[in-house]
Amino acid sequence: MNILFFGPPGAGKGTQSSLLVEKRGMKHISTGDLFRENIKNETPLGMEAKGYMDAGKYVPDSVTLNMVEDVFEKADVSKGFILDGFPRTTPQAEGLDELLEKKSFELGRVIFLEVPKDILVGRLTGRRVCKSCGAVFHIESKPPQKDGVCDECEGELYQRSDDSVDVVGTRLDVYEENTAPLKSYYEKKGLVENVDGLGSAGEVYGRIEALLNS
Repeated sequence: MNILFFGPPGAGKGTQSSLLVEKRGMKHISTGDLFRENIKNETPLGMEAKGYMDAGKYVPDSVTLNMVEDVFEKADVSKGFILDGFPRTTPQAEGLDELLEKKSFELGRVIFLEVPKDILVGRLTGRRVCKSCGAVFHIESKPPQKDGVCDECEGELYQRSDDSVDVVGTRLDVYEENTAPLKSYYEKKGLVENVDGLGSAGEVYGRIEALLNS
């Protein structure tokens, strides 16, 4: 089963992806992680992306798709993969369709996590991330044992610049304009499954498991 997690920022795509990796052994493909990893390791694709980013330009879809294809070629996806954070636009979705066809892969489900906007704002502005290991916490729903310190590695926790109140509002507006239309794109293919994203991570995961087992 190969799935695509879809939904606004803060809907819980990363959290649910991690649970699927832990419980089902699926490969999590996050384009945000791919960009950071390729740039950190100074791969040719990473350096190409960094060149665009440093110049304040949009990274072409072809570069992102090449990073995803690189994962398909090198990683073990025999237990299925989860796409998280990509595609974000209809042209990207069309490019992904071509790549999947090229690799003889199919998407089994597109899981749309439904969360009201006011809840999303609270989730995002309360998020804290470890500078060392990348573990994610929340000041209300998942606070660290020691304020500002990661439970996993004792690294420093910080608020991402794009999790500030002003930027969160912009991110949600951009999502509505550019990414939300993808829901109808995948609905036409009969792939979309709506999942209530409210509740604890375990409760949401239970709904996803029931869906995947049906």
